[in-house]
Amino acid sequence: MKKTFFLFFLVGLLGGCSYNYKETVTYKINEPVFMSMSEFRNSVKVTNEQHQISNYGKICFYNGFLYISESEVGIHIIDNTNPSQPRIVGFIELVGNADLAIRNNILYADSYIDLVWFDITDPANPKLKGRLENAFPEALPVIDNPYGYDYSMCYPADGNKKGVVVGWTLTNRTQKMDNQNTTGGVAFYNNSTYAASADKSASQSTGVNGSMSRFALYNDYLYAVINSQMCIFDLKTSQTPTKIDGNSFYIGNVETIFSYKDNLFLGMPTGMAIYSVENPTTPVYCSSIMHIWGCDPVVVDNDLAYVTVHSGNLCGQTANELSITDVSDVYNPKVLATYSMVNPKGLGIDNNALFLCDDGLKVFKLSDPQTLMANQIAHQKGMDGYDVIPFDNVLMMVADNGLYQYDYSNINNIKQLSVIPITKK
Repeated sequence: MKKTFFLFFLVGLLGGCSYNYKETVTYKINEPVFMSMSEFRNSVKVTNEQHQISNYGKICFYNGFLYISESEVGIHIIDNTNPSQPRIVGFIELVGNADLAIRNNILYADSYIDLVWFDITDPANPKLKGRLENAFPEALPVIDNPYGYDYSMCYPADGNKKGVVVGWTLTNRTQKMDNQNTTGGVAFYNNSTYAASADKSASQSTGVNGSMSRFALYNDYLYAVINSQMCIFDLKTSQTPTKIDGNSFYIGNVETIFSYKDNLFLGMPTGMAIYSVENPTTPVYCSSIMHIWGCDPVVVDNDLAYVTVHSGNLCGQTANELSITDVSDVYNPKVLATYSMVNPKGLGIDNNALFLCDDGLKVFKLSDPQTLMANQIAHQKGMDGYDVIPFDNVLMMVADNGLYQYDYSNINNIKQLSVIPITKK
């Protein structure tokens, strides 16, 4: 998820001083790399050739197939009808993809500033059906360093004549500043990225997303947060989704979204926020729980919200913990328990069990939130788990080095079924 910080050289503040102030400052900044709009919007390719997975990302399970986003590259399609022998059967090359959601055989995905959708009636052969241009006008690529980016170059006053930003060049700049010349100030920003329990209806009409997703479905609507903007899309006519422009709004640094009952639970760097979507086109703020700074996905089950906070990846502080909050009254949530963890990330709930990516994979029986740690029933090590989807007694976990799958039909005897390796470039 993207977090944005503002940093300014406030040279003008020195204007009232009685002395002349002069200084030369050298700093690093990311300058945008552009791709022409025509090349960008004609770059989608679908193939049934196997593409090696070289990085993990967001995950979605739908009707026996698992879809894995490889950040900014595309979406891998895995036939998971036999979890003991999963097969990579296709790849959607999609520049700038980060998130996805599936509803009624239509896969929706972001591609930097655009929303695109595919017909996956035949999962191994997705058909590009449409593109909503400039659906996410603030979208930018991930920055993998701690330096800011030049805002004016990314969002020039003359619009996007240079095309879409698809990468960064880290540059050294030297700038003279003095209290007589306020035009020397430069504004720049820092942007960095950081499973839901399954709906077991007889016919799966919507995909099950992992807990790291920033896409969420509720009834006929798709909610997406890109660069602090909450965007709402009407999916009633799946072939032509429309953006509800008047109701999109600034929401802050949202990292994950979880849909539960008539509410959206938003994982944020400073806590969890709850919005009611009883009126789907106009989300209404209900309440929030604040915590120490950190990256945090959230899942909700049986009116209990489970939130992890982890350090690293520019998330903030060094805290690593799992908290459990009673959200039966969304206007008055109450934290019931908080536990120290190693470096927790994604999580999911099924069969009265919590599956948690922490120092590998940990599994807990759910009973009293106050005794969670005493009810750990499994701990699989040897990988850095990122996110999970538990569905129909099969746990799908994407980790730094592979896609791991486990049979938890006997929760006291969880068995590994398969691994598809991830080979980083």
